[in-house]
Amino acid sequence: MSDYQAKEPEQNDQLDAHTRPEGVSDATIEALGKLSEAFEAIEEARGLLYGFHRRTGTGDLALGEAVDMFRHAGHEELAQRLEHDLLGQNMLQGRWTFQIVEEYDETYYSKFKALEQLARDELVQGRRHVFEAETKERERTRGHPDHEALPDSGPQSRSG
Repeated sequence: MSDYQAKEPEQNDQLDAHTRPEGVSDATIEALGKLSEAFEAIEEARGLLYGFHRRTGTGDLALGEAVDMFRHAGHEELAQRLEHDLLGQNMLQGRWTFQIVEEYDETYYSKFKALEQLARDELVQGRRHVFEAETKERERTRGHPDHEALPDSGPQSRSG
């Protein structure tokens, strides 16, 4: 059995940036936590989309090299077919991957990001991860060296 035990905090040891503003309900914090979870999933999807863009471009460049190699190896007909039918092809109708990424960013992603920020601004003075910070405070074991509320040295004491 450990010498440390979890308990409800008498105060929130988190930074003010993660502290619930006075008068904000549990239901509001839970809803903002779910919105944060949703936005994090969208951020992850965006990263995957950028990965798709980069991997597709890498594949297309390698395809171009393969076309040149088939030509050099005397397979002109195959090289011509790969070059004509596949190299530089649109991924979606009229779009290369950079256009897909741009359209996603300019429509869905930017709207999601703006509305997530609006919700935090209106409800918790723009604070991020309040739900997560409160969960950490509930679940961490005070006095345990691996359960500190904050790093030993905050951003103010870091040298650049």
